Amino acid sequence: MVNTISVRELRPRLSNVIDRIHDRFDRYVVTKRGKPEVVMMSIEDYEGLLETLEIQSDKMLMKRIKKAEKDLTLGKGVALEDFYRKLKIV
Repeated sequence: MVNTISVRELRPRLSNVIDRIHDRFDRYVVTKRGKPEVVMMSIEDYEGLLETLEIQSDKMLMKRIKKAEKDLTLGKGVALEDFYRKLKIV
């Protein structure tokens, strides 16, 4: 959930806001004089966002992902159990 909070409101509630970010994965847009200035999010959200940006910036990887998605829609996928059997994991 994304919440908006002013710097003035945030100061006395900082500890509570951090708890909500940690416990509920809430996100906060912090405003200053009514203008959005920063975003507060959990470290997990932040790291996930960085990872997503890294993946999206890799053109070759994105090409492979799009091909895999297309293959799946065409029914060219392999059941997970079959995949494991081929690897002799199960």
